[in-house]
Order: sequence, then structure tokens, then C-alpha cells
Amino acid sequence: MKKIKLAVLSLTALLMAFGFSACSDFPFLLQGSSSDAGESVTVDSGSDSGSDSANEQPSYETITIAEALELCGEAGNITSERYYIRAIVESVTNPQYGAMVIKDETGSIPVYGTYSADGAIGYAEMTEKPYKGDEVLLHCILQNYNGTKEVKNARLIEFVSNQGKVDESAYSEMTIEDARNAEEGALVKVEGVVAQITYANGMKPNGVMLVDDTQSIYVFDGDLAGRVQEGNKVTILATKTYWILEKEQSAAEKHGYKGCNQLTDVTLVENDEGEHDFVADYISEWVEETTVKEIVENPVTDDITSIVYQVNALVKKQEGTGFVNYYFFDIDGETGSYTYTQCNGSDFVWIDEFDGKICTVYLTALNAKNTDSECFYRFLPISIADEGYQFDKANAAQFAVKYYGVDQFAESYTADPALEMKTSVSSTLLGVENIKLNYTSNDTSVVDFAVEDEQLVMHCVGYGETTVTVTGTYEGNTYSESVKIVYKEAVSYETLTVAQVIAAAVDSEVTVKGIVGPSVVNKTGFYLFGEDGSTIAVLVSDSSHLVGLEIGHEIILKGMRERYVKDDSTTTAGQTCIVDAEVLVNNYGNHQYSTAKFVDITPSEFYELDKTVDYSTTVYVMTGTVVYVSSYYSKTIKISDGSKEINLYCSDASTQYAWLVALDGQEVTVEVAACNWNEKNYWSGCVLAIRNADGTKTYNTLVFDAN
Repeated sequence: MKKIKLAVLSLTALLMAFGFSACSDFPFLLQGSSSDAGESVTVDSGSDSGSDSANEQPSYETITIAEALELCGEAGNITSERYYIRAIVESVTNPQYGAMVIKDETGSIPVYGTYSADGAIGYAEMTEKPYKGDEVLLHCILQNYNGTKEVKNARLIEFVSNQGKVDESAYSEMTIEDARNAEEGALVKVEGVVAQITYANGMKPNGVMLVDDTQSIYVFDGDLAGRVQEGNKVTILATKTYWILEKEQSAAEKHGYKGCNQLTDVTLVENDEGEHDFVADYISEWVEETTVKEIVENPVTDDITSIVYQVNALVKKQEGTGFVNYYFFDIDGETGSYTYTQCNGSDFVWIDEFDGKICTVYLTALNAKNTDSECFYRFLPISIADEGYQFDKANAAQFAVKYYGVDQFAESYTADPALEMKTSVSSTLLGVENIKLNYTSNDTSVVDFAVEDEQLVMHCVGYGETTVTVTGTYEGNTYSESVKIVYKEAVSYETLTVAQVIAAAVDSEVTVKGIVGPSVVNKTGFYLFGEDGSTIAVLVSDSSHLVGLEIGHEIILKGMRERYVKDDSTTTAGQTCIVDAEVLVNNYGNHQYSTAKFVDITPSEFYELDKTVDYSTTVYVMTGTVVYVSSYYSKTIKISDGSKEINLYCSDASTQYAWLVALDGQEVTVEVAACNWNEKNYWSGCVLAIRNADGTKTYNTLVFDAN
């Protein structure tokens, strides 16, 4: 087997040697650019034929990418013939298999896999291989795989390396801290150590966390991620950007979230291929020791993404419906968030050994998840160490105050909340029991505390401002923190009734008074009840409007009366609701929502409800058997009368209906609101409450528990 010896020469000269015109056969090359050309690399030809003369160069009949796309044909088609394509590597999407995207002046096409010229070895095993920006000659099959037109089994005949051709003088050399603070679009040159590699679906490397002795930043570039290892010190040229998932951009703007602070469009200048201790030698120089609670409560308007923090965290692996998440909770075992994974958790299997342990964790809020109602951080763990964490019981009083004491209060009230206070805190996780909490008010004419039925209750007494001090006590240790509380007169609003809102025009702004009812499921909101029993679903503009709300509170809210249906369809009635709701006034109280308009029905009768008639403001009472169906990909729950069963709308019944799943196989009487949030050809249900045999109810408190 012979090798084609390619001299170091310009691409223009090379093509002309092959019998091509730089303008007509390869028009995206610029004339007069020979001084900028890269180095042609020697590649195995995979053939024993050819001239023995080192000066004689082969000629290839190439096709354009536009022609290749046409040759791919209809779905299922695969060519029996191989074709030559000259193109530029736009990106290497999977360096393990040599999956890439190539382009020329006529278009772009994905390459499923890349091999040596003779097909003997794959991309990963090649000593010399092309990267983003390099010019390649491929000999390949073309196919249309399930509608995706692509290059298959691409054999790399030759390539011209364009690495190092970027004009470094356009980039400003700086530390990572300075790069974080650079303007969006700035061209930067930084040196740092690879602390973590991130992966896209299919375990394709798609980025790295880079650290130096000043700070950290995320670098989104699959080509770079596929060429480096953790511990390598690299020098790169890149563009400073902020990233937000396209479909979340409007929600992010609403919340004031700027995006992930990152670098992209990367050129690798140098890699020392070393094994540097990025934690001991770099991160420890500047890392801030904090808590998970402080990170997740940090305003999303602050630019903290891709900054590494050191925390003590409870690591938990959780398998959901068709996915695996890894959570990092604070030492209360409740406050936290999950990893950002695109690989169903397979990119974080290294965390498994820490499951259920409180560890020393270096992590970053890599980005934030944005929905219409909330914006919250998701984590990327950098390093985890099980150091046999033992809670210092001398800090128990402080723990109780910070995690359970001061968070009970709102900054201001416009009505007496009659708030039941926590007076004792225990934690099995930390091994502490009965930490005492006490409360004092500087001005009892504004806020006072009283014991009622053996329960300490906070009351707002008269308008004004005061300071409440919360004190924790445990085994002779005490800790106190103070919060300011304002009690003020509520603003007066002209309000509609719930029934009037239901009758109001779609897309009209409404201000309504009602009683807070049980939770909506798989949406961020609740049902609002009028005095006459009228009911409407409410979706809040931001989850902060749920803080302090409880079933039975009387509130005034403002929002838009909508018909929630895809593309204004007339084939289904959709969902009547209030969206972008903001709670203006909370008058608190413990009101029972009216059931005057509830309708008795059987699951079979509910099943037959006409999808074109709007039943979404009606609550039904039915008796049936709970049917829970679980598989790896779905966890659903239904109510059945033996003849028909109705679906309860949810994305994961095991979590969203856990309180009902516990009754699987049992007969129950439930209050069910009809709902159709996603234009199905049938009505689903949302269980508001179970009617117990003793006359009490078990309520759906899903969104209230989360806030």
C-alpha cells in the first residue's frame, strides 16, 4: 500500500495540481491567498495502484454538497456508488466517530462517521485528523436516513490543516476573570486548565469548564472538547457570549436573566496535555465557600453562571420517567437543584458513588431554566470529595434559624396572616433533634405572637414597621437573626367575580377576587373559586407569586383571561384560564372554597364529554378506582369505574400525584376539574381533592409544597 506524499503548499496550488481551477471548481477559495494556506497532510491512499512518481498527483472528480443532497434522494435511499466531496469542516460533532458537518458554497451536510482512506481505522484512532475549519477531501456513500440526508462511511483521502490561521492580533490576552467581565462579542485570548468536559446527547463532547487562578468560565465548543482531557492546560482564542436556549429567550427576558457567561467560536492555540490539579492549584486560589441555599436563592439577574463555588451538599440520584437526574441539596436535604444533563444522566455516572452522602462539592450554576412562571439555576458539578462529613452540632441553632426560622416571614403584609410558627426543628440527616425557635417583636402593637391551641401564631395587629428577632437554642448554643416586617393598608381595587372572568372576552386583562383552591398539575398555578362555586385555573406570571399562598386564602389577582389552546383551534374547546397572574393582595384567612356548582358524574360519563364544549371551568365529583401505570418512559395515573377510565393530566404521576399513587388499586371519591392544556381529542382530569370517609379532604397541594 502506497502513500500519497503531499508537499506543504497552498491549497490553490494543490487544487491546480489536481486539475481544478480555484475559481470554477472550488469557488469559495479566495485568489491570492496562497500565503495563508495551511499544511497538507499525508494520508494513506488505501490502494496499491498509482504512479511511483512522487511528483505525479491524482485527480478526483468531485461533486458539490448541493449535488450530494440531491443524490441522497428519498427517505431510505442509499447510494451504491461512492463520491468525492471537497469541503470545509464546519464542526466536529462527535470526535469518537468522526461525525461532523461539512460545508461548501452550495450548502452543508452532516457526516455520520469518518475513517482513514482505506477504511481500516476510525477518526478517533487517526494520528493526523481534520478539525473545525480544515479543508477535506472525502470519498463517501450518500444516504437519506429516516429523512436526514447525510454522508455515510466517509473515507478521508486528504485534508489541508487550517489550524493556527486565525489572526491572533485581533484577540486581547486576558485572565479568565477579565474574560468573564468582557463585553459580549469581545475577542479574547485566555489560558486555563480544563476542569470538566460536558456532553451532548449521545455522549458527544460539547464544551469544557476552564479555570485559572482568577476565575472560571464555560467554553462551548465541541471541537475543543473532543481534543482535550481534564487537567490539560490550554491557550485558546474565543468570542465572549451569553447563551440562552432559543425557546426560553422570551421567558428569560421577562425574568431579567442574561444567560450563561461563556466563550465560543474557539481556536485552540496550545495544549500542554498535562495533568494539572485544577482544584488544589487553581480553584482553591479564589473559590468562595457558600451554601447551596445561597446559590439557588441568588437573583437570576446577577451574573454568577459558570462561577465555581465550594459547598457541602447532599448528593442524590433520582430516576424519573425516562430520565436520570442528579440533585445537589443543601444540608437541610430540601433546598437545591439538579445537574444540567443532555444524556439522561449517563454523563454523570461518576457521581453514583456519592449518592446519599453529604460531600464537599465544587459546582457551578451553569445556566438557568426559564419558563413563563419561573427561572431557576441548574448545576454542573466539577469535583466531588467524600470527606466523611459530620455536622457540627454547635451550629445547630444557626441552622434552624437560617433554614427554618427567618424564611417564614414576608417583607410586608396587608392583612393578618395568623401565621403558625415553627417552634422546634429536627433533622435526621444531621442527627439533631428539637432545636428550639423563639420569636420576639420590637413593637407588639405592629406584630405580636400568641399561643393558640398549643400553637404559636404570629398576628399583624396595627399598621407600622417592626423588627422580629428569631432565636435558635440547642445544647447551650444560641443564634439570632432579625427581619424587618411592614404591616400596611391594602390598596383598594375594583374586582370582578370568578363568574364574570369566565364570561369575559378572551385576551382581556382582569382583576378578580377569589379563594385559593388546590393546585393545577404540570403547570405553575392553582384553581381560583368564587363565592358561588365558579372555578377557573390560574397560571402565575412568576412562581414568587405562590410564596406564602395557601389553600383557603382570599386574594386579589391581576392577569389575562385566555383560552389556552394550540393555534386557536376550533376542533377542541381548550382550557379557559387566567395567565400571567400576579397576586396583588393576600387577605389570608382559612376559607372553604364553595362546591355549589360541582357536578356528580361517573368516570364513564366524564369519558364521553364532548371535546368541543368548554367544560374546563367545571369541577366533577366521581367515585372510581385509582389505576397507576409505570414504565421506564412514562408514569401515568387514571380513575376507572371498571368500564371506562379517565386520564389525569401530568408528566410524571410518581412525583406529581405521589399522594394519589399511594392509593393505587383503591376506590376513592375525588373532586376532578376537567382540563385540556394540549389540544387532545378528549378531556383529562386534574384531581383537586380526595373526599375521605370521615368528611375531611386530602387536597392537591403540589405547587404550594414546591414554594
